[in-house]
Amino acid sequence: MTTAVVLAGGPEDALAASQPGAANKAFVTVGGVALVERTLAALRASPSIGRIVVVAPERTHAHPALALADDFRTDGKHIRESLRSGLAGLEPDAIVLVSTSDLPILSVSAVEDFVARARAADGDVGYGCVERRTHEARFPQIPHTWARFRNGTYCGAGLVAIKPRTLPHLERFIERLGAARKNPLALAGLFGWDVLLRYATGRLTVEQAEERASMLLGAPARAIVSPFAECAVNVDRVSDIELARQLVQRA
Repeated sequence: MTTAVVLAGGPEDALAASQPGAANKAFVTVGGVALVERTLAALRASPSIGRIVVVAPERTHAHPALALADDFRTDGKHIRESLRSGLAGLEPDAIVLVSTSDLPILSVSAVEDFVARARAADGDVGYGCVERRTHEARFPQIPHTWARFRNGTYCGAGLVAIKPRTLPHLERFIERLGAARKNPLALAGLFGWDVLLRYATGRLTVEQAEERASMLLGAPARAIVSPFAECAVNVDRVSDIELARQLVQRA
């Protein structure tokens, strides 16, 4: 079975400030249930998922919203530190599912499909994404920043597959990748100006991006394209809370 690491760290931000008592956005409630609890519920119900590790501020480890987790780790100031904390001691060569904590309508089917695709791809890093047509067919009202490739237009998902042995070589790159996730030009810029030019002119393929990422990382990197749009429905802004509430009511 696959171990899942849920990143629920970080300081109180504007989202948390909108709900007094929320330690950070992971603990913001939608329909009376914290975002992290909704994410954990989908993972816990997934047959492919075994152990669930939550990375969160130490003061939240006894919070009822984290009751479905098996293990707790303390978050760091930066995402690479939180990821290092979550992956510590896990099987170096096993694929680990890393999830954000703000996926309000994440489904068991989406988790199962992503894990299966990550195993089939067998990369050291598998970056989750959703094609625009797939997403807008279900959630046209949810805004995203889109990255246009020759063979499709994609947004980032809240799921990533990582083999822990790769992390020491990836920490700095992962931090930069996370910072650029919602900026397609910054994301393309990480891969070199030749790739940036191909991206800007719509000639870059997903396969070319994978090849450059693998070269930069010194390890196989894969795009994991999910057919489940809910993988990319997260809560980044205060205005997203109401959208998430509407989606939860319809689910």
